[in-house]
Amino acid sequence: MRATHAFWLAGRQATGETAFDVTSPWDGRVVGAVSVPTDAQVEEAVAAAYAVRDEFAATPAHVRAAALDHVGRRLAERTEEIAQLISAENGKPMKWARGEVGRAVSVFRFASEEARRFNGGEAQRLDTDAGGQGRLAFTRRFPKGVVLGIAPFNFPLNLCAHKVAPAIAAGAPIILKPAPATPLSALILGELLAETELPAGSWSVLPVPNDRMPALVQDERLPVISFTGSEKVGYAIMDSVPRKHCTLELGGNGAAVVLADFASDEDLDRAATRIATFSNYQGGQSCISVQRVIADASVYDRLLPRIVAAVEAQVTGDPSDDATDVGPLVSEDAAKRVESWVDEAVEAGASLLTGGKRDGASYAPTVLADVPADVTISCEEVFGPVLTVQKVNGEEEAFAAVNDSKYGLQAGVFTHDLQTAFRAHRALEVGGVVVGDVPSYRADQMPYGGAKQSGVGREGVRFAMEDYTYERVMVLTGLAL
Repeated sequence: MRATHAFWLAGRQATGETAFDVTSPWDGRVVGAVSVPTDAQVEEAVAAAYAVRDEFAATPAHVRAAALDHVGRRLAERTEEIAQLISAENGKPMKWARGEVGRAVSVFRFASEEARRFNGGEAQRLDTDAGGQGRLAFTRRFPKGVVLGIAPFNFPLNLCAHKVAPAIAAGAPIILKPAPATPLSALILGELLAETELPAGSWSVLPVPNDRMPALVQDERLPVISFTGSEKVGYAIMDSVPRKHCTLELGGNGAAVVLADFASDEDLDRAATRIATFSNYQGGQSCISVQRVIADASVYDRLLPRIVAAVEAQVTGDPSDDATDVGPLVSEDAAKRVESWVDEAVEAGASLLTGGKRDGASYAPTVLADVPADVTISCEEVFGPVLTVQKVNGEEEAFAAVNDSKYGLQAGVFTHDLQTAFRAHRALEVGGVVVGDVPSYRADQMPYGGAKQSGVGREGVRFAMEDYTYERVMVLTGLAL
Protein backbone atom coordinates (compact mmCIF):
# COMPACT_ATOMS: atom_id res chain seq x y z
CA MET A 1 0.00 0.00 0.00
CA ARG A 2 1.32 3.43 -0.95
CA ALA A 3 2.17 5.71 1.98
CA THR A 4 0.19 8.91 2.36
CA HIS A 5 1.98 12.16 3.24
CA ALA A 6 0.71 13.80 6.40
CA PHE A 7 0.17 17.54 6.56
CA TRP A 8 1.36 19.91 9.28
CA LEU A 9 -1.20 21.15 11.80
CA ALA A 10 0.05 23.71 14.32
CA GLY A 11 3.58 22.35 14.04
CA ARG A 12 2.78 18.65 14.23
CA GLN A 13 1.98 15.96 11.68
CA ALA A 14 -1.65 15.04 11.17
CA THR A 15 -3.81 13.13 8.73
CA GLY A 16 -7.41 13.60 7.67
CA GLU A 17 -10.10 11.26 6.48
CA THR A 18 -9.38 11.51 2.74
CA ALA A 19 -6.36 11.83 0.47
CA PHE A 20 -5.54 12.71 -3.13
CA ASP A 21 -2.82 11.66 -5.56
CA VAL A 22 -0.15 13.99 -6.88
CA THR A 23 0.81 13.00 -10.42
CA SER A 24 3.71 13.87 -12.71
CA PRO A 25 2.78 16.13 -15.64
CA TRP A 26 5.44 14.37 -17.71
CA ASP A 27 4.32 10.76 -17.57
CA GLY A 28 1.23 10.71 -15.34
CA ARG A 29 2.82 8.52 -12.69
CA VAL A 30 1.72 8.99 -9.09
CA VAL A 31 4.41 10.90 -7.22
CA GLY A 32 2.69 10.64 -3.85
CA ALA A 33 -0.59 10.72 -1.97
CA VAL A 34 -1.42 13.63 0.34
CA SER A 35 -3.83 13.63 3.24
CA VAL A 36 -6.54 16.30 3.25
CA PRO A 37 -7.36 18.12 6.49
CA THR A 38 -10.93 17.97 7.71
CA ASP A 39 -12.91 21.11 8.50
CA ALA A 40 -12.31 20.47 12.19
CA GLN A 41 -8.55 20.23 11.63
CA VAL A 42 -8.52 23.48 9.64
CA GLU A 43 -10.39 25.12 12.50
CA GLU A 44 -7.84 23.75 14.95
CA ALA A 45 -4.98 25.22 12.93
CA VAL A 46 -6.63 28.63 12.66
CA ALA A 47 -7.51 28.69 16.35
CA ALA A 48 -3.96 27.73 17.31
CA ALA A 49 -2.44 30.42 15.10
CA TYR A 50 -4.80 33.05 16.45
CA ALA A 51 -4.13 32.02 20.05
CA VAL A 52 -0.33 32.19 19.66
CA ARG A 53 -0.17 35.48 17.77
CA ASP A 54 0.85 37.65 20.75
CA GLU A 55 3.36 35.12 22.04
CA PHE A 56 4.90 34.74 18.60
CA ALA A 57 5.14 38.48 18.03
CA ALA A 58 7.09 38.72 21.30
CA THR A 59 9.46 35.86 20.44
CA PRO A 60 13.09 37.08 20.64
CA ALA A 61 14.60 37.88 17.26
CA HIS A 62 17.40 35.35 17.74
CA VAL A 63 14.87 32.52 18.14
CA ARG A 64 13.12 33.32 14.87
CA ALA A 65 16.43 33.94 13.11
CA ALA A 66 17.84 30.61 14.29
CA ALA A 67 14.78 28.76 13.00
CA LEU A 68 15.07 30.44 9.62
CA ASP A 69 18.81 29.70 9.49
CA HIS A 70 18.05 26.06 10.22
CA VAL A 71 15.51 25.72 7.42
CA GLY A 72 17.84 27.33 4.89
CA ARG A 73 20.73 25.09 5.93
CA ARG A 74 18.62 21.94 5.72
CA LEU A 75 17.27 22.90 2.30
CA ALA A 76 20.84 23.29 1.06
CA GLU A 77 21.80 19.88 2.50
CA ARG A 78 18.89 18.21 0.73
CA THR A 79 19.09 20.11 -2.56
CA GLU A 80 19.19 17.14 -4.92
CA GLU A 81 16.40 15.25 -3.17
CA ILE A 82 14.12 18.29 -3.08
CA ALA A 83 14.93 19.26 -6.67
CA GLN A 84 13.90 15.78 -7.78
CA LEU A 85 10.63 16.19 -5.88
CA ILE A 86 9.94 19.57 -7.49
CA SER A 87 10.67 18.12 -10.92
CA ALA A 88 8.43 15.12 -10.30
CA GLU A 89 5.36 16.99 -9.08
CA ASN A 90 5.74 20.11 -11.23
CA GLY A 91 7.39 18.85 -14.43
CA LYS A 92 10.20 21.39 -14.08
CA PRO A 93 13.53 20.38 -15.64
CA MET A 94 16.17 19.49 -13.07
CA LYS A 95 18.44 22.43 -13.94
CA TRP A 96 15.63 24.84 -13.02
CA ALA A 97 14.48 22.76 -10.03
CA ARG A 98 17.97 22.91 -8.50
CA GLY A 99 17.96 26.65 -9.07
CA GLU A 100 14.65 26.93 -7.27
CA VAL A 101 16.01 25.15 -4.21
CA GLY A 102 19.00 27.49 -4.23
CA ARG A 103 16.70 30.49 -4.32
CA ALA A 104 14.65 29.16 -1.42
CA VAL A 105 17.86 28.76 0.58
CA SER A 106 18.56 32.44 -0.10
CA VAL A 107 15.05 33.47 0.93
CA PHE A 108 15.45 31.85 4.34
CA ARG A 109 18.91 33.35 4.71
CA PHE A 110 17.62 36.83 3.87
CA ALA A 111 14.74 36.30 6.30
CA SER A 112 17.06 35.26 9.11
CA GLU A 113 19.12 38.39 8.53
CA GLU A 114 16.04 40.60 8.47
CA ALA A 115 14.69 38.99 11.63
CA ARG A 116 17.82 40.20 13.41
CA ARG A 117 17.65 43.80 12.17
CA PHE A 118 14.02 44.48 11.30
CA ASN A 119 11.98 46.66 13.62
CA GLY A 120 14.81 48.24 15.56
CA GLY A 121 12.58 51.24 16.05
CA GLU A 122 12.84 54.87 14.98
CA ALA A 123 12.98 57.88 17.29
CA GLN A 124 11.59 61.24 16.21
CA ARG A 125 11.85 64.54 18.08
CA LEU A 126 8.48 66.23 18.44
CA ASP A 127 9.77 69.52 19.84
CA THR A 128 10.07 70.87 16.30
CA ASP A 129 6.78 72.56 17.22
CA ALA A 130 6.18 74.30 20.54
CA GLY A 131 3.36 71.93 21.44
CA GLY A 132 5.74 69.00 21.31
CA GLN A 133 8.33 70.31 23.76
CA GLY A 134 9.74 67.50 25.87
CA ARG A 135 8.17 64.83 23.67
CA LEU A 136 9.76 62.04 21.65
CA ALA A 137 7.97 59.62 19.30
CA PHE A 138 9.29 56.09 19.15
CA THR A 139 7.91 53.95 16.30
CA ARG A 140 8.07 50.19 15.92
CA ARG A 141 6.27 47.73 13.65
CA PHE A 142 3.94 45.00 14.93
CA PRO A 143 2.32 42.09 13.07
CA LYS A 144 -1.18 42.70 11.75
CA GLY A 145 -2.05 39.16 12.77
CA VAL A 146 -2.11 35.68 11.28
CA VAL A 147 -1.12 35.43 7.61
CA LEU A 148 -2.91 33.15 5.17
CA GLY A 149 -0.36 32.35 2.45
CA ILE A 150 -1.78 30.88 -0.76
CA ALA A 151 0.95 29.60 -3.09
CA PRO A 152 0.88 28.60 -6.79
CA PHE A 153 2.16 25.52 -8.61
CA ASN A 154 4.88 27.06 -10.77
CA PHE A 155 7.48 27.55 -8.01
CA PRO A 156 6.17 25.05 -5.46
CA LEU A 157 9.06 25.55 -3.03
CA ASN A 158 10.32 29.09 -3.52
CA LEU A 159 6.95 30.83 -3.60
CA CYS A 160 5.98 28.95 -0.44
CA ALA A 161 9.24 30.21 1.05
CA HIS A 162 8.25 33.75 0.08
CA LYS A 163 5.07 33.37 2.16
CA VAL A 164 6.52 31.55 5.15
CA ALA A 165 9.95 33.08 5.72
CA PRO A 166 8.90 36.76 5.94
CA ALA A 167 6.00 35.88 8.24
CA ILE A 168 8.25 34.03 10.66
CA ALA A 169 10.87 36.78 10.48
CA ALA A 170 8.23 39.38 11.35
CA GLY A 171 6.71 37.29 14.15
CA ALA A 172 3.42 36.67 12.37
CA PRO A 173 1.87 33.18 12.53
CA ILE A 174 1.20 31.72 9.09
CA ILE A 175 -1.11 29.14 7.59
CA LEU A 176 0.29 28.01 4.24
CA LYS A 177 -2.02 26.62 1.60
CA PRO A 178 -0.01 25.05 -1.27
CA ALA A 179 -1.35 24.50 -4.78
CA PRO A 180 -3.29 21.21 -5.14
CA ALA A 181 -1.07 20.13 -8.04
CA THR A 182 2.19 20.60 -6.11
CA PRO A 183 1.81 20.21 -2.33
CA LEU A 184 4.78 17.94 -1.68
CA SER A 185 7.44 20.67 -1.74
CA ALA A 186 5.46 22.69 0.80
CA LEU A 187 5.21 19.65 3.06
CA ILE A 188 9.00 19.42 2.98
CA LEU A 189 9.11 22.95 4.39
CA GLY A 190 6.83 21.77 7.17
CA GLU A 191 9.18 18.89 7.88
CA LEU A 192 12.10 21.30 8.29
CA LEU A 193 10.14 23.83 10.35
CA ALA A 194 9.17 21.00 12.70
CA GLU A 195 12.87 20.58 13.51
CA THR A 196 12.97 24.10 14.99
CA GLU A 197 11.86 25.50 18.33
CA LEU A 198 9.18 27.83 16.99
CA PRO A 199 6.03 27.97 19.14
CA ALA A 200 3.32 25.43 18.40
CA GLY A 201 0.61 27.05 16.35
CA SER A 202 2.90 29.60 14.74
CA TRP A 203 2.78 27.73 11.42
CA SER A 204 0.70 25.12 9.61
CA VAL A 205 0.85 23.64 6.10
CA LEU A 206 -2.65 22.66 5.01
CA PRO A 207 -3.33 21.15 1.54
CA VAL A 208 -6.93 22.36 1.52
CA PRO A 209 -8.83 21.83 -1.76
CA ASN A 210 -9.62 25.02 -3.64
CA ASP A 211 -13.37 24.57 -3.31
CA ARG A 212 -13.04 24.76 0.49
CA MET A 213 -10.98 27.94 0.51
CA PRO A 214 -13.72 30.64 0.68
CA ALA A 215 -14.45 29.97 4.35
CA LEU A 216 -10.76 30.11 5.20
CA VAL A 217 -10.24 33.30 3.18
CA GLN A 218 -13.15 34.99 4.95
CA ASP A 219 -12.17 33.92 8.49
CA GLU A 220 -11.75 37.15 10.49
CA ARG A 221 -8.92 35.62 12.52
CA LEU A 222 -6.74 35.74 9.38
CA PRO A 223 -6.43 39.48 8.66
CA VAL A 224 -3.60 39.20 6.11
CA ILE A 225 -3.79 37.27 2.83
CA SER A 226 -0.76 36.79 0.61
CA PHE A 227 -1.80 35.26 -2.71
CA THR A 228 0.18 34.39 -5.83
CA GLY A 229 -1.79 33.13 -8.80
CA SER A 230 -4.27 34.13 -11.45
CA GLU A 231 -5.77 37.59 -11.81
CA LYS A 232 -9.31 36.20 -11.70
CA VAL A 233 -8.85 34.33 -8.43
CA GLY A 234 -6.76 37.05 -6.79
CA TYR A 235 -9.26 39.81 -7.35
CA ALA A 236 -12.12 37.51 -6.34
CA ILE A 237 -10.34 37.01 -3.03
CA MET A 238 -9.83 40.75 -2.57
CA ASP A 239 -13.45 41.50 -3.46
CA SER A 240 -14.68 38.93 -0.96
CA VAL A 241 -12.69 40.42 1.96
CA PRO A 242 -12.56 44.20 1.40
CA ARG A 243 -11.46 44.93 4.97
CA LYS A 244 -8.49 42.56 4.96
CA HIS A 245 -4.95 43.37 3.91
CA CYS A 246 -4.26 41.52 0.66
CA THR A 247 -0.94 41.16 -1.13
CA LEU A 248 -1.65 39.90 -4.65
CA GLU A 249 0.95 38.82 -7.21
CA LEU A 250 -1.15 38.15 -10.29
CA GLY A 251 1.24 37.75 -13.17
CA GLY A 252 1.71 39.59 -16.43
CA ASN A 253 2.78 39.32 -20.04
CA GLY A 254 6.41 40.32 -19.77
CA ALA A 255 7.95 42.40 -22.53
CA ALA A 256 11.58 42.42 -23.67
CA VAL A 257 12.45 45.59 -25.59
CA VAL A 258 15.45 45.58 -27.95
CA LEU A 259 16.43 49.12 -28.89
CA ALA A 260 18.43 50.50 -31.79
CA ASP A 261 21.71 50.88 -29.89
CA PHE A 262 21.75 47.17 -29.01
CA ALA A 263 22.82 46.39 -32.55
CA SER A 264 26.12 44.54 -32.79
CA ASP A 265 26.16 40.86 -33.70
CA GLU A 266 27.30 40.08 -30.17
CA ASP A 267 24.46 42.18 -28.71
CA LEU A 268 21.79 40.54 -30.84
CA ASP A 269 23.11 37.03 -30.19
CA ARG A 270 22.98 37.69 -26.47
CA ALA A 271 19.49 39.19 -26.62
CA ALA A 272 18.18 36.27 -28.69
CA THR A 273 19.68 33.69 -26.35
CA ARG A 274 18.31 35.36 -23.23
CA ILE A 275 14.88 35.80 -24.81
CA ALA A 276 14.72 32.18 -25.98
CA THR A 277 15.85 30.84 -22.63
CA PHE A 278 13.47 32.90 -20.55
CA SER A 279 10.43 32.56 -22.74
CA ASN A 280 10.69 28.81 -22.20
CA TYR A 281 12.19 28.26 -18.75
CA GLN A 282 9.74 26.59 -16.37
CA GLY A 283 7.77 25.77 -19.56
CA GLY A 284 6.95 29.47 -19.80
CA GLN A 285 5.07 29.11 -16.52
CA SER A 286 6.62 32.11 -14.82
CA CYS A 287 4.92 35.43 -14.20
CA ILE A 288 7.95 37.22 -15.64
CA SER A 289 8.77 34.92 -18.53
CA VAL A 290 9.25 36.68 -21.87
CA GLN A 291 5.92 36.72 -23.69
CA ARG A 292 6.38 39.80 -25.90
CA VAL A 293 9.48 40.90 -27.81
CA ILE A 294 9.34 44.52 -28.94
CA ALA A 295 12.20 45.25 -31.34
CA ASP A 296 13.22 48.47 -33.01
CA ALA A 297 12.83 48.34 -36.79
CA SER A 298 16.57 48.91 -37.24
CA VAL A 299 17.42 45.58 -35.55
CA TYR A 300 14.24 43.57 -36.12
CA ASP A 301 15.25 41.76 -39.31
CA ARG A 302 18.57 40.67 -37.83
CA LEU A 303 17.14 39.77 -34.43
CA LEU A 304 14.15 37.69 -35.50
CA PRO A 305 16.01 34.77 -37.14
CA ARG A 306 18.37 34.68 -34.17
CA ILE A 307 15.42 34.33 -31.80
CA VAL A 308 13.88 31.56 -33.87
CA ALA A 309 17.17 29.66 -34.00
CA ALA A 310 17.74 30.08 -30.26
CA VAL A 311 14.21 28.87 -29.48
CA GLU A 312 14.64 25.84 -31.72
CA ALA A 313 17.87 25.04 -29.87
CA GLN A 314 15.98 24.63 -26.58
CA VAL A 315 16.11 20.97 -25.57
CA THR A 316 12.65 19.61 -24.79
CA GLY A 317 11.77 16.34 -23.12
CA ASP A 318 11.97 14.42 -19.84
CA PRO A 319 12.39 16.91 -16.98
CA SER A 320 14.48 14.42 -15.01
CA ASP A 321 17.17 14.57 -17.73
CA ASP A 322 19.85 17.14 -16.92
CA ALA A 323 20.05 18.08 -20.61
CA THR A 324 16.40 19.15 -20.77
CA ASP A 325 15.64 22.87 -20.98
CA VAL A 326 11.86 22.71 -21.45
CA GLY A 327 9.58 20.17 -19.82
CA PRO A 328 5.80 19.79 -19.82
CA LEU A 329 3.23 22.26 -18.59
CA VAL A 330 1.58 21.49 -15.28
CA SER A 331 -1.26 19.58 -16.96
CA GLU A 332 -2.62 18.54 -20.33
CA ASP A 333 -5.47 21.02 -19.89
CA ALA A 334 -2.92 23.83 -19.52
CA ALA A 335 -1.21 22.73 -22.73
CA LYS A 336 -4.54 22.53 -24.55
CA ARG A 337 -5.33 26.11 -23.49
CA VAL A 338 -1.98 27.34 -24.86
CA GLU A 339 -2.64 25.39 -28.06
CA SER A 340 -6.03 27.04 -28.49
CA TRP A 341 -4.57 30.54 -28.02
CA VAL A 342 -1.83 29.94 -30.60
CA ASP A 343 -4.34 28.45 -33.06
CA GLU A 344 -6.59 31.47 -32.59
CA ALA A 345 -3.71 33.85 -33.33
CA VAL A 346 -2.64 31.94 -36.45
CA GLU A 347 -6.22 31.82 -37.74
CA ALA A 348 -6.40 35.60 -37.22
CA GLY A 349 -3.30 36.17 -39.38
CA ALA A 350 -0.26 35.65 -37.13
CA SER A 351 2.81 34.02 -38.64
CA LEU A 352 3.92 30.80 -36.89
CA LEU A 353 7.72 30.81 -37.17
CA THR A 354 8.44 27.71 -35.09
CA GLY A 355 6.66 25.39 -32.66
CA GLY A 356 2.90 25.34 -32.44
CA LYS A 357 2.62 21.63 -31.65
CA ARG A 358 1.25 19.89 -28.56
CA ASP A 359 2.06 16.40 -27.26
CA GLY A 360 0.02 15.63 -24.17
CA ALA A 361 0.99 18.13 -21.48
CA SER A 362 3.99 19.34 -23.50
CA TYR A 363 3.87 22.26 -25.91
CA ALA A 364 6.71 22.99 -28.31
CA PRO A 365 8.58 26.28 -27.81
CA THR A 366 6.81 28.68 -30.14
CA VAL A 367 7.48 32.01 -31.86
CA LEU A 368 4.75 34.13 -33.47
CA ALA A 369 5.09 37.32 -35.52
CA ASP A 370 2.53 39.74 -36.97
CA VAL A 371 0.12 38.92 -34.17
CA PRO A 372 -3.16 40.92 -34.22
CA ALA A 373 -3.56 43.14 -31.18
CA ASP A 374 -6.99 41.83 -30.28
CA VAL A 375 -6.33 38.09 -30.05
CA THR A 376 -6.14 36.44 -26.64
CA ILE A 377 -2.40 35.80 -26.70
CA SER A 378 -1.76 39.52 -27.23
CA CYS A 379 -3.90 40.54 -24.26
CA GLU A 380 -3.61 37.82 -21.62
CA GLU A 381 -0.85 35.94 -19.82
CA VAL A 382 -0.13 32.82 -21.87
CA PHE A 383 1.75 31.00 -19.07
CA GLY A 384 3.34 28.69 -21.61
CA PRO A 385 6.39 28.47 -23.91
CA VAL A 386 5.17 31.01 -26.46
CA LEU A 387 6.49 34.44 -27.43
CA THR A 388 5.36 37.07 -29.91
CA VAL A 389 7.68 39.43 -31.80
CA GLN A 390 6.64 42.97 -32.75
CA LYS A 391 8.41 45.67 -34.82
CA VAL A 392 8.35 49.31 -33.64
CA ASN A 393 9.91 52.58 -34.71
CA GLY A 394 11.94 54.16 -31.95
CA GLU A 395 12.05 54.25 -28.18
CA GLU A 396 8.80 56.14 -27.65
CA GLU A 397 6.79 53.63 -29.68
CA ALA A 398 8.53 50.74 -27.93
CA PHE A 399 7.67 52.03 -24.46
CA ALA A 400 4.09 52.71 -25.54
CA ALA A 401 3.84 49.11 -26.74
CA VAL A 402 5.02 47.82 -23.36
CA ASN A 403 2.40 49.93 -21.60
CA ASP A 404 -0.37 48.83 -23.97
CA SER A 405 -1.34 46.06 -21.60
CA LYS A 406 -3.56 45.65 -18.59
CA TYR A 407 -0.58 44.03 -16.86
CA GLY A 408 2.56 45.64 -15.50
CA LEU A 409 4.82 43.24 -13.62
CA GLN A 410 8.32 43.60 -15.10
CA ALA A 411 9.90 44.62 -18.38
CA GLY A 412 13.37 44.11 -19.85
CA VAL A 413 15.11 46.79 -21.92
CA PHE A 414 18.15 45.88 -24.01
CA THR A 415 20.13 49.12 -24.29
CA HIS A 416 23.61 50.41 -23.48
CA ASP A 417 22.48 53.99 -22.94
CA LEU A 418 22.19 55.20 -19.34
CA GLN A 419 19.82 58.03 -20.25
CA THR A 420 17.56 55.54 -22.03
CA ALA A 421 17.59 53.33 -18.95
CA PHE A 422 16.37 56.19 -16.76
CA ARG A 423 13.73 57.17 -19.31
CA ALA A 424 12.51 53.56 -19.31
CA HIS A 425 12.37 53.55 -15.54
CA ARG A 426 10.21 56.67 -15.63
CA ALA A 427 8.00 55.70 -18.56
CA LEU A 428 7.24 52.00 -18.14
CA GLU A 429 4.18 51.20 -16.02
CA VAL A 430 5.60 48.11 -14.35
CA GLY A 431 6.85 47.03 -10.96
CA GLY A 432 10.39 46.43 -12.21
CA VAL A 433 12.56 47.45 -15.16
CA VAL A 434 15.54 45.21 -15.92
CA VAL A 435 18.09 47.02 -18.07
CA GLY A 436 20.33 45.02 -20.37
CA ASP A 437 18.38 41.79 -19.90
CA VAL A 438 14.99 40.07 -20.07
CA PRO A 439 12.20 40.83 -17.55
CA SER A 440 12.68 37.41 -16.00
CA TYR A 441 15.35 38.41 -13.49
CA ARG A 442 14.28 38.41 -9.86
CA ALA A 443 16.52 38.76 -6.84
CA ASP A 444 14.62 37.39 -3.88
CA GLN A 445 15.60 40.26 -1.57
CA MET A 446 14.40 43.06 -3.87
CA PRO A 447 10.83 44.42 -3.95
CA TYR A 448 8.81 42.33 -6.38
CA GLY A 449 5.30 43.02 -7.56
CA GLY A 450 3.33 44.77 -10.23
CA ALA A 451 1.31 47.74 -11.35
CA LYS A 452 -2.15 47.80 -12.93
CA GLN A 453 -3.73 44.33 -12.91
CA SER A 454 -0.50 42.56 -12.03
CA GLY A 455 -1.44 42.94 -8.39
CA VAL A 456 -0.96 44.96 -5.23
CA GLY A 457 1.73 44.96 -2.56
CA ARG A 458 5.25 43.62 -2.77
CA GLU A 459 7.14 40.43 -2.08
CA GLY A 460 10.88 40.33 -1.41
CA VAL A 461 11.64 39.44 2.18
CA ARG A 462 11.84 42.84 3.90
CA PHE A 463 9.07 44.27 1.76
CA ALA A 464 6.76 41.38 2.58
CA MET A 465 7.57 41.87 6.28
CA GLU A 466 6.47 45.48 5.95
CA ASP A 467 3.25 44.27 4.30
CA TYR A 468 2.60 41.89 7.20
CA THR A 469 3.13 44.57 9.88
CA TYR A 470 2.00 48.09 10.79
CA GLU A 471 3.58 51.07 12.55
CA ARG A 472 2.72 51.69 16.20
CA VAL A 473 3.86 54.94 17.77
CA MET A 474 4.76 55.49 21.42
CA VAL A 475 5.01 59.12 22.55
CA LEU A 476 7.26 59.82 25.54
CA THR A 477 6.52 62.97 27.53
CA GLY A 478 8.52 65.22 29.80
CA LEU A 479 11.93 64.43 28.40
CA ALA A 480 14.95 66.73 28.47
CA LEU A 481 15.78 66.51 24.77
